[in-house]
Amino acid sequence: MDSTISVQPGEAPDSLHRARRAAWGSFAGAVVDWYDFLLYGITAALVFNREFFPQIGPAMGTLAAFATFGVGFLFRPLGGIIFGHFGDRLGRKRMLM
Repeated sequence: MDSTISVQPGEAPDSLHRARRAAWGSFAGAVVDWYDFLLYGITAALVFNREFFPQIGPAMGTLAAFATFGVGFLFRPLGGIIFGHFGDRLGRKRMLM
């Protein structure tokens, strides 16, 4: 993937710096977010079936742990739509407080 960013004569180099900083910040946020899901997926397979679901069998406990993982994965876009809408209307800072 080739991508060239050029600075226009009227454009300040500071805006290029801000764009790169925003891109790296977005990348770091995505890495942390997906690391959280990776960590949960690994521990769901190895630990959660015995710790949270001891009354059912190991296979069903693993499926229950992964079902919890799946529900979180499926409802993330719905939460993004709802909170994104209210964040745009009321302000993002107010929605995060």
